[in-house]
Amino acid sequence: MNKSRYRPTVATLLSIEAGIVLALGLWLIFFSFTHENEELAPLLGEISFAAIGAVGLFVAGRGYRKGKNYGRSPAILSNLIALGVAYYQIQGAFYIGAVIILALALPTLYFAFSIAKNEG
Repeated sequence: MNKSRYRPTVATLLSIEAGIVLALGLWLIFFSFTHENEELAPLLGEISFAAIGAVGLFVAGRGYRKGKNYGRSPAILSNLIALGVAYYQIQGAFYIGAVIILALALPTLYFAFSIAKNEG
């Protein structure tokens, strides 16, 4: 099977996304100590999902880097979800957040679909 030249690019973008999601999870932990917390269960759920999401993106990126296919579907699905998140960021007039999300999600989706098409 001919491996795409875009694999390192997708792996790098997924690693950046994993770092951002992990940083958001760590920010939530910091935020929980610096602000009054009334609802602990939802906060723990958000932190858990951030950690799981960061690990998933990292593993998907590692799969792309090693030339494996196990990271393909999670990478595409997570970035399609990111497009929905960006849409709601735009609806809430948080344009800088939407631009950052779109700047990562759109190229990742394009390259991931290119890899799937060329290697499939």
